[in-house]
Amino acid sequence: MVTSRVSSRPSRIPRLPRAGAALTRLLDAAPVGMVVATADGRVIYTNQAFDTLLGFVTGGSPDMLRELVHDNDSAAARQQFLRLARGEAASYRGEHQFRQADGSPLWVMVVASVLEANARDPRQVLVQLTNIELQKRAEQALAYSESRWNFALESARQGVWDHDIRKDTMFYSRMWRVMRGIPPDEEVDGDQKKWLERIHPDDRAQVLANVDKQDRGDSDFDSLEYRERTRDGNYIWILSRGKPVEWDDNGNPIRTIGTDTDITRLKVMEQELAAEKERLRVTLEAMADGMISTDLEGRIVFMNPAAEKLTGCRAADAVGRPVAEIFRMRSESGDEQLPCPVCACLRAATQVRSAEDSVLCALDGPQRDIRATASPVFGDAGALTGAVLVFQDVSQSRALQRQLAHSAAHDDLTGLPNRAAFERALMASIASARHGQRQHSLVYLDLDRFKPVNDTAGHAAGDALLKQVAQTIKGVCRSHDMAARIGGDEFAIILEDCPIANGREVAEKIVRAIGALAFTWAGRHYRIGASAGVTLIGAQPASPLGFMGEADAACYAAKARGRACVVAFPEMADD
Repeated sequence: MVTSRVSSRPSRIPRLPRAGAALTRLLDAAPVGMVVATADGRVIYTNQAFDTLLGFVTGGSPDMLRELVHDNDSAAARQQFLRLARGEAASYRGEHQFRQADGSPLWVMVVASVLEANARDPRQVLVQLTNIELQKRAEQALAYSESRWNFALESARQGVWDHDIRKDTMFYSRMWRVMRGIPPDEEVDGDQKKWLERIHPDDRAQVLANVDKQDRGDSDFDSLEYRERTRDGNYIWILSRGKPVEWDDNGNPIRTIGTDTDITRLKVMEQELAAEKERLRVTLEAMADGMISTDLEGRIVFMNPAAEKLTGCRAADAVGRPVAEIFRMRSESGDEQLPCPVCACLRAATQVRSAEDSVLCALDGPQRDIRATASPVFGDAGALTGAVLVFQDVSQSRALQRQLAHSAAHDDLTGLPNRAAFERALMASIASARHGQRQHSLVYLDLDRFKPVNDTAGHAAGDALLKQVAQTIKGVCRSHDMAARIGGDEFAIILEDCPIANGREVAEKIVRAIGALAFTWAGRHYRIGASAGVTLIGAQPASPLGFMGEADAACYAAKARGRACVVAFPEMADD
C-alpha cells in the first residue's frame, strides 16, 4: 500500500530569486525541506516539504530564520547562521532542533550554503532540512544496550575509537582501520603526533585547538571535521564525534569514546553545491540515495547510479520503460506486490510516500527495506509534466529497530524469552482459557545442584551450563510452546492446548534430559538435575495462589520429595 497527501500550495514568493524556472519548480516539489533567507535572517522562500516537516499551514511559518530554531538549540544554531551571514564560512552541516508549529522540538540535519551575491543582489543562505528524529531516538536506545552498539556502528560503516586519558592509550575498531586502508588486524600506534602527521596540513591547527575540548566533553566541540591521509596516499574527510564516558573522583574526564565517519562524499557534494550551474544536479542527488524521474506517462527519463544499484537495472536499459517494471515493491509482511508510488503520484498529482514496511525487489535478486517518496513535477503553466521518485535503503535502521525489540523481550544469556515476555504470554494464555475454553499446562522448573557449579567453577561455567539447559528445554518443547528464563536458575514453560497429564509427561522429559546433561569445565565433570511443578491453566486457578503460585508450590513439593522429579499441583493434596 502507499500513503498520499495533497500538496498544492504557492511558494512564499512567486519564484526563488536568481533561480531558473525549472530549478524553482523542482525545489517546490522536492521532498527535502528547503529555506532561503537573506543575510539578516529574513525568510524569503520555503517549499512544501518544509511546511510539512514542521507542521506549518501554508504561509504560516515565521518570517525570521532564528525563530525556526527551538530554544533548546538556539545558541549553537544561531552562531552558525551568523557565521554564514557574515561571510566567515561558505557552508555548514550540523544536527539541530527546530521548532514545529505546535512549539515542540524536532531533530533535523541542517545543510546550509551561502548563495554568493553579485553586484546587484545581496548574499542569501540556502538551508536544507532532513528529519532525523528516528535516528536520534535510535541513538538514545543504543545507550541502554552497550553490548549491541558495536554491531550497529559496524553495520553503518562507522569506526570506533576509545581514548584512555589516564594511560594516554587509544583503542581503534576494525572499521576504523578499514576506512583508512589499514589491515583490520594491524596494530595502530595511538601516539598523537603520528595521528597529526596523517591529518591534512590545513586542518591540523583547528584539530589541535579543539581535540582537548572534545576530551573534556565541551558540548560545542563534541564533533570534529578534518581530512586524513589513507594508506593509498589519498585524503578522506572524517566526521569525528566523541564525549567522555568516565570521570575521576574530582569530576575530570578519564575516558572518551567516539565514532569516526567517512563523510568524503558529503564534502564533495557541498563543494559542488557552490557551483550554480551544478546546483540542480547536486540538489537532486543530495535528497536521497536513489533517484528516478519519469514523464507524464510514468516512463523513466533519468536514473542515477544509486538507483541502478538498488533496482538492479542499468539506466541505459531502464530509460523509456514504465517505472513500475523497474521499481517493484512488496510488503514486508506478505508477498503481494504493492502499487508503484509514481503511478499513484501521477494519478493524484500529489506527493506520495511508500508504506513503512515497503521492500524493494531488485531485478538482480536482492531485496531491501526502503523508504520512497514520489513527487509531481509541474511545468510553467502549472500542468503536470512528470514525477520524481527518491528512495533510500533503510535496511540497517529497520534491522536495528527489530534487534532492539528482540532484545527487550529476550534474556541476553540464553536467548530465551525473559520474564516480562513470559508474563505477557501467560496473561494471553489465561485469557484464551477463560474466554476460549482452552486448557494449557504451566511448568515451573528449578535447577538442582547448580550453585556448586557456580561456586567451584565460577560464573563463566555457570553461564555456559545455563545455555546448555536452555537448549535442552527448547529441544523437548514444541515450536509453539513458550519456554522462558524467569530467574537465575529458574525456568517456566507454557504448553499450549496441553492437558495436565500430557504436561506432566513433557515436564518429566525435560527433567530427565537435564539430569542426563554431561557438563565438563576445565577438565572437571559436573552433574545437575531439575525439579519441576506443573499446574493446569483453566478458566480459574485451582487455589488462591494463582497459576504461577500453584506451579511454584508444586516445584517446591518436588524438591521436598528428593529433587529430580515432577509434581503436579493436584497431587499435593495427597502429601
